Amino acid sequence: MTAYQSPGVTGADVYDAVVLAGGAARRLGGIDKPGVRVGGRALLDRVLAACSGAATTVVVADPRPTARPVVWAREEPRGAGPVAALDAGLRQTSAAYVVVLSADLPFLEEGTVRRLLDALRQSGAEGAVLTDPEGRDQPLVAAYRSEALRRGLEGLAAGPAGSSGRGEHTIAFGQPEHTATSHTSHQAELSRPEPEFAGGARRPPGRGLTGLPLRRLVARLGITRISDPVASFDCDTWDDIAAARSRIREHGHVLDEWISAVKDELGIDLDVDTGVLLDLARDAAHGVARPAAPLTTFLVGYAAAQAKGGPEAVAEAARKAAALALRWSDEDAAQAKPDAG
Repeated sequence: MTAYQSPGVTGADVYDAVVLAGGAARRLGGIDKPGVRVGGRALLDRVLAACSGAATTVVVADPRPTARPVVWAREEPRGAGPVAALDAGLRQTSAAYVVVLSADLPFLEEGTVRRLLDALRQSGAEGAVLTDPEGRDQPLVAAYRSEALRRGLEGLAAGPAGSSGRGEHTIAFGQPEHTATSHTSHQAELSRPEPEFAGGARRPPGRGLTGLPLRRLVARLGITRISDPVASFDCDTWDDIAAARSRIREHGHVLDEWISAVKDELGIDLDVDTGVLLDLARDAAHGVARPAAPLTTFLVGYAAAQAKGGPEAVAEAARKAAALALRWSDEDAAQAKPDAG
């Protein structure tokens, strides 16, 4: 399949995404966890929305319908674990940075992905990893330098002889570069022959990586950390899924969640000012009649689509309709005065 390229992604902002979605979900009885719906959307689709800015998005799993176009990959052998799955996904990418995500993150948003990428670029680290509320690293909610991951995978596949001996070192967010010791080691890593992937891969996919824990790979990298207790929430159990569904329906979240679900369902990738539309609905309901609210907002959306516009077209159509509703209301007020006319 031809790699999907996200429009408008250029230069230093380019990143790819690898989403691991082929796990066994044993704690959920082996169900299709990426397909479980939270807030009306599959968990996988929620994660794909969060990394929608990626130039190429690779999902490591069996192909399935998704709300966004992706490239499909599969670890070899199947079920070989997260490191082998990451290896399979990384082979389909080409950007200097790669965001690596699991497919069970109901509250991950694009803003968190941007924070991870910013931390990675500004710190000089090889990876930026999200931590959970207990401070534990979440290596499947992270951004990495692609070449560092490739070197790490090659080292793991080579076994003890391929160990760099560096171990893990932590870099504070905002630090421009490694310490002197780790920087020297990093330069030694850079001097090694780069592993070839894609068409010229030297190592067969997955070889030497079966069953390895992801922490073994991350421990080879210099990482920085950021905290986001909401975005790091993952759905491992039915209790987790119930908690996620409950939170989404809380008053402070339900409207944004509903709009996101509708946009995914209708295939709309458009950010609009919901406050403007809600104000318009209020003006139409109060100034004209209650049923005018949904009908007016529908007509505004239709007018914007006819104009082939984006958020600006929606805002302009809403402005015109709101002004009309106010004029309508003013006429009613004038008509009610005894000396009107």
